[in-house]
Amino acid sequence: MSALQSKFTKPFIDIFVLTWDFGLFLLNLVLPPSPPDAVVPAGAPGHAGHWPPYTPPGPNDSRSACPMLNALANHSILPHDGKNITFRRLNTTVRQSFNFAPSFCFFVPAFAANFLGRSYWTGSFDLADLSKHNAIEHDASLTRRDSAEVADQGKPDWELVEELLEGATGEGGRKLTKADLSRALAKRRVECRKRNERYSESLFHNGFGSANSSTMLTIFGGSVDDLRPMLTEERFVEGWQPRILSRFGLTMAAFNGTVLPVELGVKRAKIE
Repeated sequence: MSALQSKFTKPFIDIFVLTWDFGLFLLNLVLPPSPPDAVVPAGAPGHAGHWPPYTPPGPNDSRSACPMLNALANHSILPHDGKNITFRRLNTTVRQSFNFAPSFCFFVPAFAANFLGRSYWTGSFDLADLSKHNAIEHDASLTRRDSAEVADQGKPDWELVEELLEGATGEGGRKLTKADLSRALAKRRVECRKRNERYSESLFHNGFGSANSSTMLTIFGGSVDDLRPMLTEERFVEGWQPRILSRFGLTMAAFNGTVLPVELGVKRAKIE
């Protein structure tokens, strides 16, 4: 598809996806949830909480700024080297592994294909490609130092992760809450503005930051015990399954119910 065709058709595709997504959102309201052990489909890696063996990345393996995608590669659900992954395979794998809605799983890889200048239908990428600055990757991440400080965005910053998880206030410190994420994001944005001369921030970047963070509350239910290995070693805990039980998975419409309060809470957070 040419750049001109893509520019012309993108608004129509976006309208279709949002309509599709809202339809799935409505169906999720009336259909019974999936049984907890059947969220990951039978035959797919992770079904009933049984994940393939974990192998840390080697020096030549490609990794992204997203812990969840890196975990899929570390467990060889995506290619372990993190290379030559088709956008369509990413769609299917993320949907099966995390129970995002099919509309969500089309929209994000298609967005990635667009900012990389590739075809969603025929193109492929390496995980590190997704760390293109100010596309999906952004300043003031909760698990990575800014790209101006650390060039390799494929590795988590354990100090940042521990600071985040130690700030959990739900269930006696065992769960992150929306307020915890708002406070952590506010603190990171203040710190990064001071430290990073090339710091950039926009409504779009802030929204993506809140969205990325909100997966901890939706897909992981805020559980510190499950998030610590995911955010530090980028691996699944044996027995872990997505917390979203909706029949058609987590839609963008439902996700906004978490993302918007988290982002709005950033401005209200008191940072010392």
